[in-house]
Amino acid sequence: MPPAACILLGYLLGSIPFGLLLTRAAGLGDIRRIGSGSIGATNVLRTGHKALAAATLLLDGLKGAAAVLLAGMLVGRDAGLWAGLGAVLGHLFPVWLRFNGGKGVATGYGVLIAAAWPVGLAAGAVWLIAAKLLRISSLAALVSFALAPLLAWALADPAIVKLALAIAVLVYARHHANIRRLLAGTESRISFGKG
Repeated sequence: MPPAACILLGYLLGSIPFGLLLTRAAGLGDIRRIGSGSIGATNVLRTGHKALAAATLLLDGLKGAAAVLLAGMLVGRDAGLWAGLGAVLGHLFPVWLRFNGGKGVATGYGVLIAAAWPVGLAAGAVWLIAAKLLRISSLAALVSFALAPLLAWALADPAIVKLALAIAVLVYARHHANIRRLLAGTESRISFGKG
């Protein structure tokens, strides 16, 4: 299977807009009309439904992992890595939503965990620590994905370093509006309170 076919397989899995589907099924309307307009878990959380946000986070991660594992099982490891990249692209730019999807954070972690679990878990841990300290989800994601290629260099092999770097570039590109708000000091903060 050529890389393009692997990317297409991953893209189709990654393009499933779980955040949009779950919020619509719950009767909350179109998630793209609130908050940042993203279909990801952070924006779903802005509806006040933590269970839906958690489900979105899990499913977005699982679709990235599924792309890597399915292509890897059918063809081989390299195919799995290409499919993982495709899954992130599908989540960011789903054809069904006029190429306007999520930010790629959960899907990116899912891909990295399936491709090299120590790297994915370490990157996720960086997000948790950064989010707890900085209280800004987007900044935590940017810090985490900036470090992901270094974590891959320390914990995996050159193929995973390239994958982590490619995902980091995509995540940064999709966070362009967040970066502008961070520089302006207007980015929204997150709360770890109960309720």
